[in-house]
Amino acid sequence: MNKSNSYKPTDKMRDLVKDNSALILVMGRFGISLGFGDKSVRDVCRNHNVNENTFLEVANFVSEKQYNHKSILLPALIGYLKQAHEYYLDFNLPNIRRKLIEAIDCSGKDELAMLILKFYDEYVAEVGKHMEYENNVVFSYVEQLLQGFLNRSFSISEFAGKHAPIGYKLKELKDIIIRYYPEKNNYLLNQVLLEIILCEQDITSHCMIEDKLFVPAVKLVEQQLKKSGKILYTDDSDNEVTDKEKLDVLSNREKDIVVCVTKGMNNKEIADYLFLSVHTVTTHRRNISNKLQIHTTAGLIIYAIANKLVNIEDIKHYK
Repeated sequence: MNKSNSYKPTDKMRDLVKDNSALILVMGRFGISLGFGDKSVRDVCRNHNVNENTFLEVANFVSEKQYNHKSILLPALIGYLKQAHEYYLDFNLPNIRRKLIEAIDCSGKDELAMLILKFYDEYVAEVGKHMEYENNVVFSYVEQLLQGFLNRSFSISEFAGKHAPIGYKLKELKDIIIRYYPEKNNYLLNQVLLEIILCEQDITSHCMIEDKLFVPAVKLVEQQLKKSGKILYTDDSDNEVTDKEKLDVLSNREKDIVVCVTKGMNNKEIADYLFLSVHTVTTHRRNISNKLQIHTTAGLIIYAIANKLVNIEDIKHYK
């Protein structure tokens, strides 16, 4: 496929992967499984409940093709970015560490090997802190923004101004190993070096997606919200969001889940009762916490009683 031509919904998904194998990782972070045969991008996305425009813009960006951040659906992109964070922190980086320990002498006798491992561990801790901030602060801000809540003490420009690439230290680590660690036909070390290089490229691309797709898309929402004039501020006592306003931003399904939580039901019980998946219930509960800024069951119970979502008798009955 031509680099200048963007991927289209009617393209076959297998042709995208053939064109750029890095899109296998992109697909996984969107929850798209393999085995799609000759289906088009549109059909594969529909089968996996993935927003096709968001997938295509990320795929186009990663493949250095023309892209348009204005067609992105932010909840879908946030889901993608969170999955990428989980991939790095729970799978890829720990996997590289295990292979690094196998490839170099980490018994304590080789001081250089121990310094290399320490360098890597400090890097992973830095990545974890970086991604935790995005998950807990930046993505939560955007999720509230999408519900019409604006925080005067934070904006996406503040994040963009401080957002630094985090892949370069892996490049430094690769250079240190190549230049200073004595390699004696160490196939394990060669393999882990290749994985470090690929991880550095992947993380760099991830950060660029945040800079070039995520940030501009959020700025657009901020601008639209300000123009609408229908703003609820979350950080100003003079514009404190009332319980009534908070209740209004909950969907009927979210209200159902609040009721279930206050009655003592766990996620599995809620899923069975409302005919949902446990994952969907977990997502709803996270959204409820973000919208109401209530993060405990006790707080939800008080809120639900005050807003007449449940009766005290019901709560006692289910305790």
